[in-house]
Amino acid sequence: MFTGLVEAWVPVVAVRRLAGALDLTVDPGEAIAADLKPGGSLAVNGVCLSVTAVDGTRRSFRVIQETLQRTNLGALRVGDRVNVERALRLGDRLGGHWVQGHVDGVGILRARDSGPGQTVIRVETDRRLTRQMVPKGSICVDGISLTLVRVGPADFTCALIPETLQRTNMGHLPVGSPVNLETDVLAKYVAKLLEAMGGGLDRGKLAEHGYA
Repeated sequence: MFTGLVEAWVPVVAVRRLAGALDLTVDPGEAIAADLKPGGSLAVNGVCLSVTAVDGTRRSFRVIQETLQRTNLGALRVGDRVNVERALRLGDRLGGHWVQGHVDGVGILRARDSGPGQTVIRVETDRRLTRQMVPKGSICVDGISLTLVRVGPADFTCALIPETLQRTNMGHLPVGSPVNLETDVLAKYVAKLLEAMGGGLDRGKLAEHGYA
């Protein structure tokens, strides 16, 4: 489990492509690497990965086909930089929102408009994901916990403070880049409940399920 509060924006130092998978190596620096033993978890652009190899401050991960199909990790090259966050420990403060590291799909960064004190990004994505979003709700974009400003049928916007732009990839990604998206887990449960109720919610259905 993660919070979406990115700890560092770090370089990709090796990519080895295999049949149906790839080995990805990043260098998160000494402070973060000290906590990452083989088998430990690190969110890389919002994707929960397990450490498979250790070399100094470098950490390697095996990225399987399912992950490659659902995320933007397959497009990474040596020299690219990625957002990283270590998994929560018992007793840690939850400063962002509950992030599982299980990416739901990929969106496209369509615009980044800078204004006084903030930058607004617009991301285009699938309607099945926007149905799980609400204005002022939470969304995880490339591992960053953000607050939704506007939600359209097939896109959404978020406002970013300068600190977020400096500490993550959001200030540097070219428009048109793919970004990993994870919707709020609570929204997924609500969507599943509504689906089980036939897509509608009324007093009768609430009573049937013990809520009235």
